[in-house]
Amino acid sequence: MPLQEPQLNAAASEQLLKPSAEAWALGLAGLLPFLLGAAGVWFFPLEWADLAATALLTYAAVIVSFLGGIHWGLAMRQARAPRGWLIWGVLPSLLAWAGLLLNSAWGLLLMAASLIVCYVVDAQIYRPLQLGAWLILRGMLTFAAVVSCLAGAAAFWG
Repeated sequence: MPLQEPQLNAAASEQLLKPSAEAWALGLAGLLPFLLGAAGVWFFPLEWADLAATALLTYAAVIVSFLGGIHWGLAMRQARAPRGWLIWGVLPSLLAWAGLLLNSAWGLLLMAASLIVCYVVDAQIYRPLQLGAWLILRGMLTFAAVVSCLAGAAAFWG
């Protein structure tokens, strides 16, 4: 017998589609590698600063890839998912991979741009799915991650 989701009224459904306190806490905790990596690039001795840049770039690539994977999860919940969701779900991983092939400065710039594009695409898809409340959290996390990547890249030209 297939499992069926319980039917919820609109108010209950809207409440379930907001990020929980736990999601907020975990999202904010997920910023630590961005913030520490960016600080490390600027303030660590040169031999450690290179490691901090690589760590920052690698973590940014993982997060960009993760953001694409969300779209496959959304598609799996649909009887017939829009083809664009599946295509988009793969593109961030390819951007992340390309970023890892570049030097840290250019890779971090690509990751910053990728994070912004991921947010813009998500804003278009989340709202019709009643996931717009997640965009507040996503916006804050994206802003901090983008600033961290740009700060890391700027250290190479500063």
